[in-house]
Amino acid sequence: MNNSRNRSVIKKRDAESARKQLTRLRDGMMSSKEKQSRTLGVLDASYRKSGENLLAYLALRRHDIRPLQMKLAAMGLSSLGRSEGYILSAVSTVIDVLERLTGEPTSSSKPIAPDMKMSERLLDEHALALFGAAPVDRDVRIMVTMPSEAADNYSMIRDLLATKMDSVRINCAHDGPEAWARMIEHVRRAEKEVGRPCKVMMDLAGPKLRTGPIDPGPAVRKAKPQRDRMGLVVSPARIWLTMIERPSEAPSNCDASLRVSGKWLSSLKPDMRVTLDDARGSRRHLNVVECTEQGCWAEAHKTIYFTPGLTLTSDDRKGRETTIAAFPSSDRKIRLQEDDLLLVTRGEIMGHPASLDSAGNVLTPATIGCTLPQVFNDVKAGQIVWFDDGKIGGVIESAAPDELRVRITHAPGGANLSSDKGINFPQSTLQLNALGEDDVQALTFAAEHADVVEMSFVNEPGDVDLLFEHLERLDAMHLGIVLKIETRKGFERLPALLMSGMRHPKFGVMIARGDLAVEGGFERMAELQEEILCLCEAAHVPVIWATQVLESLAKKGSPSRAEITDAATGVRAECVMLNKGPHVLKAVETLDDLLTRMQSHHHKKRQMLRRLAVAQRPNA
Repeated sequence: MNNSRNRSVIKKRDAESARKQLTRLRDGMMSSKEKQSRTLGVLDASYRKSGENLLAYLALRRHDIRPLQMKLAAMGLSSLGRSEGYILSAVSTVIDVLERLTGEPTSSSKPIAPDMKMSERLLDEHALALFGAAPVDRDVRIMVTMPSEAADNYSMIRDLLATKMDSVRINCAHDGPEAWARMIEHVRRAEKEVGRPCKVMMDLAGPKLRTGPIDPGPAVRKAKPQRDRMGLVVSPARIWLTMIERPSEAPSNCDASLRVSGKWLSSLKPDMRVTLDDARGSRRHLNVVECTEQGCWAEAHKTIYFTPGLTLTSDDRKGRETTIAAFPSSDRKIRLQEDDLLLVTRGEIMGHPASLDSAGNVLTPATIGCTLPQVFNDVKAGQIVWFDDGKIGGVIESAAPDELRVRITHAPGGANLSSDKGINFPQSTLQLNALGEDDVQALTFAAEHADVVEMSFVNEPGDVDLLFEHLERLDAMHLGIVLKIETRKGFERLPALLMSGMRHPKFGVMIARGDLAVEGGFERMAELQEEILCLCEAAHVPVIWATQVLESLAKKGSPSRAEITDAATGVRAECVMLNKGPHVLKAVETLDDLLTRMQSHHHKKRQMLRRLAVAQRPNA
């Protein structure tokens, strides 16, 4: 009897403690909202309630309430862990229950705030304004990045739309207005043919730091047969011979494509042999296996190095000869190992690998340029630098006005650095313009042709202000806007960025996980994307889940197990982005099926308790 009375006293005491703590938290949430009334006043009318909820949520998250959550859960009450979108209402409801448990008089006045139904309605309305209507059987939209070939391939876009793609993303860092216009023309035509709407979203490149060009070195092409472990040829090297006068595109499965005289090429027949001395002076033979109107296929059973000007001789009676026409050098790469020195320059110097003496000692270190040299004013010795989405990393040993000396600390097993690869300085505060000249030109095009613009590398509210200024100047406030969160600074300023973006009725956020992982650290990526999802849900702002979703499937035709799990997490967003790849159609089909099935299990953070077939078994 005494034990029962003691437990009752403890429960009442815990309930009273929780009530007082929650009441103090609610007072702070209300005060924060009142102090920001001027900020709330400039938000778009559709986002006013959302702004209030975000401010209340931020006020709550300034405290560590984990012990309180455990106490509430032990009493069978809501622990507030899934209440981002209606946080003030949820806190008030729990306080009301605790007041009844403790016999305290119920609060006479309750704050007017979005409840769960209103929260879901606001988010749905905002997603509808930005993305358009979702498919009947799927709440999450699918966006696909367009490859360059989409400008001249209508059937690709039509097939993607028929496979339930909902929007296209045009990356303004590639191609140009003419190609973009053809892509959009194909989209509009496909909408009519397929009978499904499709939003056009144009991604402004922003101040992307990239490696500069690399000295291509000599023009040489290598054709190498495949051998087994015993050194026996299992697949000869395939060489495509095409005429200089009317060259055909190189097939994807050739090891080398060479242009030669059309007259000489027409004299070739299957089973003929062609002889040459390759770039090393080694005597080599090609066996002609097939001839078509476009060119001839030849095979080689030994490795050959081709250079322009080499003589090819056929083994017919006349011993006809031709020379290999000029061809551009292949892309050169800089091989880097851990502890190597890399010079990053701001001038017009072409990048090049390290030069070595006969003993393998470094005479001059590897050098690479930087496309935005103004960052040299902002970086300091001791800071970290990453290249190529984190594949290569180093520490700045010294920083001069025209050169950074970087000691490579991360290049597992050795890594190749190419031109046009991303550079990240996660510990540096870079003073870069949010919109460059190319971005303004792309924005001008988007104002007439697109539905949404995506702003890259957003760091602070001033960047959003600049975007709005250009939209107003172009009379393009009808465009939706998406802020891409891909820098450490952008993540840290996310609450302010959300408040700035909510001045526009068509507003969303993209979790650009590629650069964000490099900037914030791969080990923190799961934590960062979780926080972004929570903040955006509190603000009722639709989210795009992006970067490497089903990447292996789109590029190679087969997904990894980890990719499937990652893609399934996209059900917590309002849109999932797929990148281009030869198997992107299959990726859309897979993602559509995955998201459709997953939404019966999850809605945002809430687990949905649908009927489980396994629970119906007799031994369940």
